[in-house]
Amino acid sequence: MTTASARKHAAILDAARELFLRNGYGATSMDDVAARAAVSKQTVYKHFADKEGLFTEIISGDVAQDRAESHALIESMPDSTDLAADLREFARYHLGNVMQPHLVRLRRILIGEADRFPHLARLWYRNGPERSCAMFAEWFTALGKRGLLDVPDPMLAAQNFNWLALSIPLNKAMADTREDLFTPDELNRYADEAVRVFLAAYGARSASSGKAAT
Repeated sequence: MTTASARKHAAILDAARELFLRNGYGATSMDDVAARAAVSKQTVYKHFADKEGLFTEIISGDVAQDRAESHALIESMPDSTDLAADLREFARYHLGNVMQPHLVRLRRILIGEADRFPHLARLWYRNGPERSCAMFAEWFTALGKRGLLDVPDPMLAAQNFNWLALSIPLNKAMADTREDLFTPDELNRYADEAVRVFLAAYGARSASSGKAAT
């Protein structure tokens, strides 16, 4: 892709994201995207076969950016030497990322239009919550083998970890469109408490004493 083509590709994505977030998926047309990006409709279709493909790349790009930004922590988690601290760091990052205003708006759109566009809702779920939980399950399997966690069902533990961190602030954000619902300190408190509860449930136990392993 040439530099000029790459610029147009990025402009189309930026325009589409803005329009999807403002108007919803169903109310946004490829003509709208072309006009907002200041390119021809033919140029839009040269880069994206259809609206679904354009929307798919936006979702996939957001997920890929999230994974790239947290790459070091993701890679190091199975080898953690301070599990509580590392889980708190990640939970804070994860919650802060999910609660970004544009991602909250995208989630609302997908939920609101799931009946009309169920394939898009499934696509988002596969690329977001499902992929995250699969990654957490891999962590917890490795940490269980090291004796740091007691996780008979790593996927269930992963889902519990995910929603312990996200559920309270995210559920409120689904029903309240204000973008200043929580301060960073408040989000960190939810993340830290999620890790405390998670480790109370899944932290490795001494078979003889029942206390958490050190």
